[in-house]
Amino acid sequence: MFNIERWQEIFEAISKNRLRTFLTGVSVASGIFILVILLGAGRGLQNGIEKQFERDAAGIIEVWSGTTTKEYKGLNPGRQVQFRNSDYNQSVQKFEDKLDLRASTNNYWGQPFAYGKESGNYQFRGVDPDYGGIENLTIIQGRYVNAKDLQSNAKVAVIGLKLKTDLLKDKEAIGEEILINNINFKVIGVFTDPGGEREETRAYLPLTTVQKTFGGGDKISNLFFTLKKTSNYDEALAQSEKFTQDLKDLLKSKNMVAPEDDSGVGVYNSVKDAKQFYDLNLYIRLFFWWVGICTIIAGVVGVSNIMLIIVKERTKEIGIRKALGASPFSIISMILHESIFITTIAGFIGLLGSLLLLEFVGPMVQSEFFRNPEVDFGVALTTLILLVFAGAMAGFFPAYRAAKIKPIVALRDE
Repeated sequence: MFNIERWQEIFEAISKNRLRTFLTGVSVASGIFILVILLGAGRGLQNGIEKQFERDAAGIIEVWSGTTTKEYKGLNPGRQVQFRNSDYNQSVQKFEDKLDLRASTNNYWGQPFAYGKESGNYQFRGVDPDYGGIENLTIIQGRYVNAKDLQSNAKVAVIGLKLKTDLLKDKEAIGEEILINNINFKVIGVFTDPGGEREETRAYLPLTTVQKTFGGGDKISNLFFTLKKTSNYDEALAQSEKFTQDLKDLLKSKNMVAPEDDSGVGVYNSVKDAKQFYDLNLYIRLFFWWVGICTIIAGVVGVSNIMLIIVKERTKEIGIRKALGASPFSIISMILHESIFITTIAGFIGLLGSLLLLEFVGPMVQSEFFRNPEVDFGVALTTLILLVFAGAMAGFFPAYRAAKIKPIVALRDE
C-alpha cells in the first residue's frame, strides 16, 4: 500500500537518476507506442481487405466459360465454350436445395452511353434479380431489376452512382431515359457498391432484355451462386468444395469438356479463398505483435538495468535500512514500487500517445487496402497491464539482490 512517505522516497530516488529514468521511460513508452500503432495498422489492413470482400455476398461461387485444352469425344482442343440459359437452368434445378442466391449474367464492356449532351463508354450487364444481393449492392434511389422486368423484357436500367453523376450530373435520375448502344432505357434505380467507383460505372439491365435487344440469343457470360449458411467454417468449406466439383462436372459434361480439362470451365470459390484471407490477417497480427513485444522487452530490460544501477548506488542506504530492522520484504517492496512506477507512467504516456495518433491521423490515411486503423481499448489496456507486470518482474531480481545484501557489507560500500 502506497503512503505519502513512500511516494516521497520514490520521487527522490527517481530525481537522483533523472537521465537514466528518462531514457528508460522513453524506451518503455516507445515500446507500447509502437505495439499499439502496429496493432492499429494491422487492423487497418484487415479492414481494407475486408472492404474488398464486401463487394460479394459471403460464400459466392462464380463460374465462367473458357477455351478447351484437351481433345474430347472427337472435338479438337482450342474450342471456346459458350454457356447458355440451359446451363444455368439445369444447374439451378439440380442443386436447388443447396442454393441461397442464384443468378446468370450477360456482360458487355466499353459500350456507348449518352444522356443529352453527355456521353461515355461504360459496362452494362444483363442480370437476374438475385444478382444485386450477390454483388452486395445498396439501392439509394428507386429499385433493382425484378422478375416482372425479365418476364416483360422491360427496357429499364439500374445505374451506378458514378455513372449517374457522369451522365445526369445533379439531375434526378429516376424516370429519365438514357441511350445504351443507341437504344432508350428508363432509369429505375441508382446503386452504390462497396467495391468503389469502378463498380459504380456499371449499369444493370434485365437479362432477357439484353439477350433479345442486343442479339445475344440465349447466351450467358457467367453463373453466380451462394450456398445456404452452415454452422461453422469447416462445414461451409467442405460443402462449397463438393458443390464446386459437382457443378464443374455437370457443366463439363453438358458442354463436352474433358473431365480433367480445367480451362474449359473456370470456377472461383470465395469460401476457399476466405481461409487464405483469414490466415493472412492472422500472420499480419502475429508479426505486428512479435515486433511490438520485442520492443517492449527492450524497454523492460532497460527498467531492469536502471534498477540494478539504483540498487548499486543505494547499497549503503539499503544497509542502513536493514540495520535499523527493515525486513527483506520491505526492501523488495521499495525497489518494486519504483520499477512499477516508472513502467506505469511511461506505459500510460506511450498508450495515450498512440491512441491519440490513431484517433486523429488514422481516419486521414485511406487507401484501397487500408481503412480505419484502430485498436480495441480493452486490448490496449490489457497490453498496459501486462507491461506493468513485466516491469514488476524486471524490478524483482534487482530487488531480491538488494534484499540479500548483508548490512555490514552494505555499510562498507563506497
